[in-house]
This record gives sequence, structure tokens and C-alpha cells, in this order.
Amino acid sequence: MNKVYACIDGLANTTAVIDWAIWSAQRLAQPLECLHVLERLPLRPAVGDYSGAIGLGAQESLLAQLSTLDEQHSQLAQEGGRRLLAAAQARAQAAGLARTSGRLRHGELVDAVLEAEPDARLFVLGEHYHATTPSRIHLDHHVERVIRSVQRAVLVVAGEHFAAPQRVVIAFDGSATARKAVQTVASSPLLTGLPLLLAMAGNDSAGARSQLDEARQSLVAAGFDTTAELTAGVPEKALPALVKAQGASMLVMGAYGHSRIRHLIAGSTTTTLLRISEVPVLILR
Repeated sequence: MNKVYACIDGLANTTAVIDWAIWSAQRLAQPLECLHVLERLPLRPAVGDYSGAIGLGAQESLLAQLSTLDEQHSQLAQEGGRRLLAAAQARAQAAGLARTSGRLRHGELVDAVLEAEPDARLFVLGEHYHATTPSRIHLDHHVERVIRSVQRAVLVVAGEHFAAPQRVVIAFDGSATARKAVQTVASSPLLTGLPLLLAMAGNDSAGARSQLDEARQSLVAAGFDTTAELTAGVPEKALPALVKAQGASMLVMGAYGHSRIRHLIAGSTTTTLLRISEVPVLILR
């Protein structure tokens, strides 16, 4: 469990995914492996038997041409994948990351990620569908399936440009999963040196403030400059505004953790927070 995996697909935010993976690998002092998956071509509609109308020879010729086109498409996809991986590795090496590698796979992304999971410490991948309101837009199904399937941390990158975070916001609700996320942050070098903001959304109560202060003290004891804030409202409305106010930042959540966002991995979409966050979201197990 020692690699950072950059799951790249050549789409708009691929460069940002690579840069976030480089940043993560450098801070964790771990090797980077770039993963590109060539998904299976959609099944071509069956060609009916038109030999009686166009002649047997013409039917066979049509099938042969379709087969040739499929083979050419596959070869081009493989060559494009190899070039994408080579470019990603070159970018990582230019950034000073010596231990880099590439992996080209066929099939489904989630299967390739599960294959890599035993050697993984962190998966970094891009989000391609972004919502501006708390409803309606579903997350990229690749992102959702990876988060649902793996037991490793996942960093989801929404934007097309990398900006090193200057501050980290940890969504906290006092649950066991949220406390575990705090412990993970405290024990990992990934966020060392960055100021932390523990954010809880909900009713102001002595119990909530006690939980929040206990978590803050554990992070302070681990050497983090940590503040805490209890804000009114529901998490899906209060936290995005709070995160946005921090400037270049990162949002950290524990999977299955927060009471109002417990549906993170439930159903066919991820939580509202993950869908509408304008900053990268680190999901911890």
C-alpha cells in the first residue's frame, strides 16, 4: 500500500489530475503510477442477413470492413493511451518525481482500480460533470463506482487547473467515521504543514462544541494549526460556502460518515457536497 495512482482519461481535467497526483506523491514520499483504461467498445448493432438483396460477396465484404474498422480503432486507442501515459510520466519527472510508471489496461476503470488497490495508498481521478445547485446533476459514474468499490482514500478533482491548497477544511459531524478521518489526517504526511479548519454544520449545542473541540485538540497535538467552526444550517448548503471562502483549499470527508451526508455512497449518485464542491475532495476510509 504505497503508490499514488493517477487515473487519467485524456479529457479536460487530465492535467489537473496529474498535477494533484504529483503533489500527493511528493508529500507522501511515494511513487506515482499513471493508470489509463481503454474501455470496451460499445457493441455494434448486428448486421442483418442482406445477402439475398446485395449478394453474398457484398455481405461478407461489409462484415470484413467493419472488422477492420474495429481493429484500427483499437490500435489507435492503444497508441493514444501509450502516448498519454508517456506524457504524464514526463510531466511528473519534470516536476522532480523520480519514481513514476504507467499502466495501460483494457476493460472498466473500477476493475482496474480494484486490481491496483493492494498497492495503492491514494487514487486521484477527475470529475467531469459538475453541478452548481444541490440537485439534478449526477456525478460521473466512474467516480461514483470507484468511491463505492475501493477501501483506499480517493481524491476527486473537479477543476481543470491545479492550485496547491493553502488551507484544508475537514467536514466533521462527531460520528465515528468523522473521528476516524481526523485520526487519518493527524497521522498522515499528506496535509502536514497546512492550516486546518474543522467545520461542523448544524444546531449549536454544548455536545456539538465538545465533540468539535476534542477533534481540534487531537489535530493540534499532532502539530497542525487547527481552528474549528460550528455553522448553522445543513451541510450541503453551509459547507460549500464556507469552503469557497477559504480560497485555494481542499475539502476532506470520511466516507459514510456525516449524518446529513451519510448518503455519500448510497443510491446512484454521490452526495451533494461531492457534486457541487469547487475544490478537490479527499474522501477517507
